Amino acid sequence: MRGRSLVYIENYMALIPEDIRDAAKAIQSRVVKTLCAPSTTLSQITGAPLILKFENLHFTGSFKERGALNKLLSLSPHNRKTGVIAMSAGNHAQAVAYHAEHLGIPAVIVMPRYTPNLKVEHTRAFNAEVILQGEDFDEAGVFAKKLAIERGLELVHPYDDEKIMAGQGTVALEMLETFPGLESIVVPVGGGGFIAGCAVAAKSINPEISIIGFEAKGYTSMCCTLKGTSPEWAK
Repeated sequence: MRGRSLVYIENYMALIPEDIRDAAKAIQSRVVKTLCAPSTTLSQITGAPLILKFENLHFTGSFKERGALNKLLSLSPHNRKTGVIAMSAGNHAQAVAYHAEHLGIPAVIVMPRYTPNLKVEHTRAFNAEVILQGEDFDEAGVFAKKLAIERGLELVHPYDDEKIMAGQGTVALEMLETFPGLESIVVPVGGGGFIAGCAVAAKSINPEISIIGFEAKGYTSMCCTLKGTSPEWAK
């Protein structure tokens, strides 16, 4: 079973454990190998030994740097010169802009109009061109894809991309390197790229480990998709 876990994503691409190990090697000198340590307080509250992975210690404050950097490092010389475009309301935007600046890659970030001004300014601080467009992520995404074609830019999708997923999956590799006896990994679910990467990585090491996804109660898109229902906010 080891090494055979995979996830199929849009356009029939497959994510395999080797992709995640390659990502770990590619990004290791450019991102923080964040602390993974027991939490006494949460362990007492839950009644079980609980380990935390401190992904907030990255420069831009989230795990998104892993996937963004892995994707940017994979670009051809031509795409590095012409630039990239991403759509995001915050963490992915800052991660792409930050690492694009350090790699000398022009970056355009499309953010929904409702995005807090602080996140917009933080993204602009990395010399990215920020465009406010659309009332939500989907509308921003449609605009970004159209602009990518018009300008010849490489789209850096926040989750629907095997390089992004592979980068995020390095979180699970690091956790199991530090605590090989983990029985479960609990992963937040947004678009699904993070949990996909972590699942492939973890299952390739321990096929019996359980991967548990969780969402905010008010934004249960993945849960509703799996059940074939619609979120309350969409009704």
